[in-house]
Amino acid sequence: MPLKKTNQITRIYRIFLVIFHTLTGFIIAGLFLPIATKSLRNYLISWWCKKLIGAFNIKVIVTSDIPPANLSHAMIIANHVSWADIHVLNSIIPLRYVAKADIKNWPVFGFFAKQVNTLFIDRTKKQEAMRIVDITTECLLAGDRLCLFPEGTTTDGTTILPFKSSLIEAAIRAEVPIYPVAIRYTMPDGSSNTAIAYAGDTTLKESMQNALMIQEPVVNIHFLAPIMTKNQDRRALALLTHELIAKQLQFK
Repeated sequence: MPLKKTNQITRIYRIFLVIFHTLTGFIIAGLFLPIATKSLRNYLISWWCKKLIGAFNIKVIVTSDIPPANLSHAMIIANHVSWADIHVLNSIIPLRYVAKADIKNWPVFGFFAKQVNTLFIDRTKKQEAMRIVDITTECLLAGDRLCLFPEGTTTDGTTILPFKSSLIEAAIRAEVPIYPVAIRYTMPDGSSNTAIAYAGDTTLKESMQNALMIQEPVVNIHFLAPIMTKNQDRRALALLTHELIAKQLQFK
């Protein structure tokens, strides 16, 4: 069954909503986030992400229990498909992210990523990874709930790449649980929807345009049971989380 497409009037309306909401985001990120308490920051981030997802009319279906709102000292590990992943997850439970350094230069999203204290890593520098492990460990010990996408890049949503294990070391050092999360954008027949994927030769602009053209994009989110990390091996945990997420996504 093909996806239902939006008409031109609907697309123009959605573009207006996205622009208006983006401007609102600049005000919130520039004026309020720097002085907000942690609970207020989380509320504002979640609210803004919900509204952005709403502007694209993306339907979020959570097929599992959601971690408690007061969750702290935890690492979330997810597969990575689209620019929308972060906003979808934040609309459910606000998280702090570890992301590739390139994101700092993304239009609009780069600014917001910096304002919400994203930890940026240049994966081409080995010493940078070691530094980020130390910083990530400190953040986890301080109570943060950190999310990372250990594939190191995005896919079109029809597969899952091997997980890099270096940053998982931080969860072991801090002795915090890991929550694997499966993300899948779906067609009406349940197969993977690759239109919103920000991968391969698809540009950020093209991916967002594709989202605007779909009447109701659907994303399924599944939080798997937490994994204890004390005395574990990072490579073994990378393989385990990869296996669990792939199984949930029904990938081999």
